[in-house]
Amino acid sequence: MSLDQETFELLKASVQRFVQERLVPAEDLVEERDDIPEDIVADMKELGLYGLSIPEEYGGIGLNMEQECQVAFELGQTALAFRSLVGTNIGIGSQGILMDGTPEQKENYLPRIASGDLVVSFALTEPDAGSDAASLKTRAVADGDDYVITGTKRFITNAPRAGAFTLMARTGGPGAGGISAFIVPAGLPGLTLGKPDKKMGQRGTRTCDVNLDEVRVPAANIIGGEPGKGFKTAMKVLDRGRLHISAIACGMAQRILQESIAYAQQRKQFGQRIGDFQLVQAMLADSQAELLAGWSMVQAVARRYDAKPFGVHDPEVSMQASCTKMFTTEMVGRVADRGVQVHGGSGYISEFKVERFYRDVRLLRLYEGTTQIQQLVIGKHLMR
Repeated sequence: MSLDQETFELLKASVQRFVQERLVPAEDLVEERDDIPEDIVADMKELGLYGLSIPEEYGGIGLNMEQECQVAFELGQTALAFRSLVGTNIGIGSQGILMDGTPEQKENYLPRIASGDLVVSFALTEPDAGSDAASLKTRAVADGDDYVITGTKRFITNAPRAGAFTLMARTGGPGAGGISAFIVPAGLPGLTLGKPDKKMGQRGTRTCDVNLDEVRVPAANIIGGEPGKGFKTAMKVLDRGRLHISAIACGMAQRILQESIAYAQQRKQFGQRIGDFQLVQAMLADSQAELLAGWSMVQAVARRYDAKPFGVHDPEVSMQASCTKMFTTEMVGRVADRGVQVHGGSGYISEFKVERFYRDVRLLRLYEGTTQIQQLVIGKHLMR
């Protein structure tokens, strides 16, 4: 699936204007209130941002991976909370249903996800199962035509906003083969939310624990209708998610570089602009070169992703997606650090955006698989 080029260019231009005219001016308000105004949420729905990756037949826009990355690059150039608001609907919350769901599940859920009327979260991580996802302990026990689910999920993005969860639970024995993926409506008896997490950065995003105490879910809510396939679904979803996050990292690197250049052009020391000093230029040059390298990786691997059959796991693409996620998220951390350095003491003051972005981008190296997990994926692939 993809959008024709002319229509896509119009969409991208609309997103660019929306970011610059609507989202960037609201960054300080989001930082202050730790929330996104409802009128902006409504505007994001109207623009179709919740359904970027969902096919048109289900009410979405139907972007391919390369196109999605280009839009994500634009969304990355503002406070990351805005992207997080729609991120689970675009990626990890919806893609498991799209890739492996039954026709009935797709018809029931995808149109509401695409419109933003239903916010769906991805519930995999647990207090004792993060990088080692195959060790999760949340248990789903068969009981007639239902499963009864008990366990705790941690750091679940958009959980306070979610109307449903794509949730991984153990229906069988140990290891990956015993995990199933469920669609769990948020309003079921026994499902409660923990207190909102207070985070280092990304104010405006909402995460919290999801607690399940004998939550009864119909067996028909297993994604694909077959137990034991959940871990494979999760891994396929993460391939796409890692490329999306990589594009976000490049967009934020672009924003930080622009902020740094603007400051270097107006700030004066020793009678001249600090941007005229070669050591400041060197920091800007390093950031520009690394951004170019990262963005080139994103586009190349996204095209490789689009070339394979949709929903089919390709180990080579998975390895390249891990390379891209590892490089770009580490890269934006270095760009943010240089941005603070270029700003000098001002870079440590919250009045300047680079201080905020420095905190925000730190999370990119943790979710969708830490840098160390990406290294393991790459290393194991190379040693096969």
